[in-house]
Amino acid sequence: MNGNTMTPLEFFARELRQAREAAGMSQAQLATAMAGYSPSFVAMVETARRTPRPDFARRCDDLLTTGGLLTRLTEDLVCRTMPPEWVGRWLTIEAQATSLLSYEPLLVPGLLQTDEYAREVIAASGRDLDEDEQVQARRERRRVLDRPDPPMLVAVLDEGLLHRPVGGPEVMREQIGHLLALTRRPRIVIQIVPAAVGTYAGMAGPFVVATIGNREVAYVDGALCGSVVERAEDVATMRRLWEAVRAEALPGKQSIELMTEVTETWT
Repeated sequence: MNGNTMTPLEFFARELRQAREAAGMSQAQLATAMAGYSPSFVAMVETARRTPRPDFARRCDDLLTTGGLLTRLTEDLVCRTMPPEWVGRWLTIEAQATSLLSYEPLLVPGLLQTDEYAREVIAASGRDLDEDEQVQARRERRRVLDRPDPPMLVAVLDEGLLHRPVGGPEVMREQIGHLLALTRRPRIVIQIVPAAVGTYAGMAGPFVVATIGNREVAYVDGALCGSVVERAEDVATMRRLWEAVRAEALPGKQSIELMTEVTETWT
């Protein structure tokens, strides 16, 4: 580590190591107490060679009685080195939301991805990531839709992503079939913006507007890290953008018909 030029991962690694040593535990003892994490994983996190998951940080906080410090560091500092689904703060918001308004112009959103589609996206990301861990993280994230009381999810997707060959015909058939199956759930709506629309407001990039209690929070995705947007004026802007995007989308029934037609082209 580099003295005063520590990266967020290095800062987290130092705080974890100091907390573990103050608790009188070895890396092996910490891993054993946590279950599900190996001593080598703990060692790699403590040398800033692996990115800690929110679950890892929370369990370390509990075992080392750090008062939530490591969780806060994961949420506030490690964001730049973590893929979006591992950003603890948004995961918490997503898990608590009563509704999610999602827009995606390029790829099927993570909550709606199959494992194989997700693997192809991760492999093509250009980042040094453990594909198995990433797929598992995405799978765990999707569980929010399987709860007895899932959020209302309205996802607007650009037609272009249905035609983009992510992983080839078999992966695409499975992925679009999964989208069609999800539309049969009472709290999931998927709408498609047809290619004929041409230029429209959503081409600037993906985002989500979540409702938690009596307030809304937005999430704007980016190449390095997603950003949680909470300022009322900014969230209102994102909500207006959402309404403009959805106004260009086909109704639910027509969207299902379009997805069904596209599925048949993936042979």
